[in-house]
Amino acid sequence: MYSNSDTEREFPVQTGEKDYRSPYRRDYARLIHCPSFRRLQGKTQLYPGVESDFFRNRLTHSLEVAQISKTIALFINDQFIESGSEKIDVDICEFAGLAHDLGHPPFGHQGEEALDECMGNFGGFEGNAQTLRILSRIEKKTKIDSPNPNDEYRFGLNLTFRSLASILKYDNPIPETIDSRKEEDKKRAVKGYYASESNLVRQIKTKVAGDDTKPFKTVECKIMDIADDIAYSTYDLEDGFKAGFYHPTNFFSYPDAVFENVARKVEKALKKEEYITKKDFDANDVREELFSIFSSVYNFDTFDLVEADDDDGNNYIGITKGITKEAFLFNIVNTITKASKLVAEDGYFRNTFTSELINSAIEGVRYIENKENAALSDVYLEEKTRIRVEVLKNFTYESQILSPRLKIAEFRGKEIVKTIFDVLKNDEGWRLMPSDYQTIYHHFSTTADKHRCICDFISGMTDKYAIEFYGRLKSENPETIFKPF
Repeated sequence: MYSNSDTEREFPVQTGEKDYRSPYRRDYARLIHCPSFRRLQGKTQLYPGVESDFFRNRLTHSLEVAQISKTIALFINDQFIESGSEKIDVDICEFAGLAHDLGHPPFGHQGEEALDECMGNFGGFEGNAQTLRILSRIEKKTKIDSPNPNDEYRFGLNLTFRSLASILKYDNPIPETIDSRKEEDKKRAVKGYYASESNLVRQIKTKVAGDDTKPFKTVECKIMDIADDIAYSTYDLEDGFKAGFYHPTNFFSYPDAVFENVARKVEKALKKEEYITKKDFDANDVREELFSIFSSVYNFDTFDLVEADDDDGNNYIGITKGITKEAFLFNIVNTITKASKLVAEDGYFRNTFTSELINSAIEGVRYIENKENAALSDVYLEEKTRIRVEVLKNFTYESQILSPRLKIAEFRGKEIVKTIFDVLKNDEGWRLMPSDYQTIYHHFSTTADKHRCICDFISGMTDKYAIEFYGRLKSENPETIFKPF
């Protein structure tokens, strides 16, 4: 599965350097010691970091994705790969989980939208593309002089090609102008990689797959992608319980539009997969799936129900004899209310519930070896598990991320990012950047490259740093000038 070309780096490592670690373990070490990884602790996952230390941030989310990625790899190695065959390298899977959100800007997806709007005619902006750029260009590990004045010739962390491949989720170059985008992509970030990294992507594909094959997505990247969905669909749900955004009782009181939006997104995801037999998905399917997921929480076994069939074979539910209608309804309300309170307030119960969801999802992973190139082997979630993950993921998004409380915070974040960009790009705004970015800025001659430099600077900011920087520009009570950039 792993060849010598997989372990090659864009810039060869000096010979004679001894190390008892594998090349991929070295990549892992380079990642966790780099500033971009540390800064994830100050970037929003779901709730703004100032709200509470309990809620997840991009760093803790990445740690959870890395753990799930590694567990999936161990599961596949144990269940699907025969003894004596080369196992999936768990270090690469763990690396991919840790690195997958490295390129996210401050303020989550709103920050991404803001930078993409600013960079629309200069190559665009997208979190996954920025992750590759950070690992391969921006981070400071290896740098040599280049004969080309418009090329810094930086190698970022100078990682192995196989590690870089593990975060290359979308084999798609991002259009360099808004007009060259598809109509449906003109008002949103396009998933892919920047044109500036096109040569590198070709190198990665050639070294790992043997040629510039398309579509390209390695087995470790597929594992990371699944782990991200599992973590997002489960742990963000848990944060929502703790935050009081919802509880199982009021799941079904949301407007019909929420369930219809979730159904559309789930259906779109299912139709992309050939192995999925259920292609049509509606709002009632969403409700039924949520009902199934939380049936253990509701504890329906205590409701004294009886099942029977009528003469036409139709199944119906009745109330056990001797129980009044009022007592039965009271029992339902009381039981469900207690269960919802338990989820919201009892950390033990909440951890047990989410742990079971995670374990169930991992056991739903399936693996098909690619005989011609094991690096491109397929990993996917079996149908029932995939539907469950998609429903939870999209329901969390529709019910929390699109809620007015979060939207207000996100709107402010978007305005902050766009304002900083506008200030830095105009007149002599470059003078407001740290000295190392000023050097890089003047290294370039084209507007597109200079804008990309500004974009790199802003996207690396934490939420707090962006707010403070904005305050220095616009606030009547700015931060002290002695606080360093």
